[in-house]
Amino acid sequence: MWDWFVNFLTSVLAVLASWTGDWGIAVIVLTIIIRLILVPLMTKQTASSAKMQALQPKMQAIQEKYADDPQKQAEELQKFYSEHKFNPVGGCLPVILQMPIFFGLFTVAKQVPSDASFLNFVPSLADSCKSMIASSGWGSAVAYIILVIFFGVFTLIPMLMNSKNTPEGQRSQMLLMGIIMSVMMVWIGWSLPAAVILYYDASAIWQVAQQKIVTQRVMDQVKAETEAKLEAQGQENQIDIVRREHKKRPHKKN
Repeated sequence: MWDWFVNFLTSVLAVLASWTGDWGIAVIVLTIIIRLILVPLMTKQTASSAKMQALQPKMQAIQEKYADDPQKQAEELQKFYSEHKFNPVGGCLPVILQMPIFFGLFTVAKQVPSDASFLNFVPSLADSCKSMIASSGWGSAVAYIILVIFFGVFTLIPMLMNSKNTPEGQRSQMLLMGIIMSVMMVWIGWSLPAAVILYYDASAIWQVAQQKIVTQRVMDQVKAETEAKLEAQGQENQIDIVRREHKKRPHKKN
């Protein structure tokens, strides 16, 4: 099954290369096609994440209230999830579903022909930055170095953009994590074929654009709707309490 999937993606990439006349452009086009297919899943994941952020304070309050009674805590949290139609693992499903596609593209990108190039900017997509430096020197590896640096930069940018939705106390920690991850991506990318780096660069640029145009808008909308619903429920609960307090009790007969 996996071999069939990889062979299918390889065939699609070969067709795109014959149409565009350039293997690098074919990698970019295939990446865009896959990302377009995944837009509904990513939107669902974003909505789930935004809803969880809005519900987090109430969830923490329930956890603290029933900290000494795990069974009651689980029951109340489940009830809370049902009231708000929220699945805490729902945001993980889109990530799990897209992993085979990304790993498949990774495998396909490693199998491009040795003479596959990208706009004559990258002479061979099958070579890595490390191998090009070893065989032809630093001057011939400039294009590869640029791709690898982009790899690290576009790993960091989405995390910086996501920090806007992160609690203030966690932003510095998230920034540090992003920097470390970017450095790791540069180190890993140093030995990867240029086709793989090009795929990840194209995918990361798409993610940044999607984050700017779609993701933030969806997050803001879902968070606003969820917070408004919580506020309305709080007001209804307050009204119910007041009504019970003012409800006249029946007089006892002598």
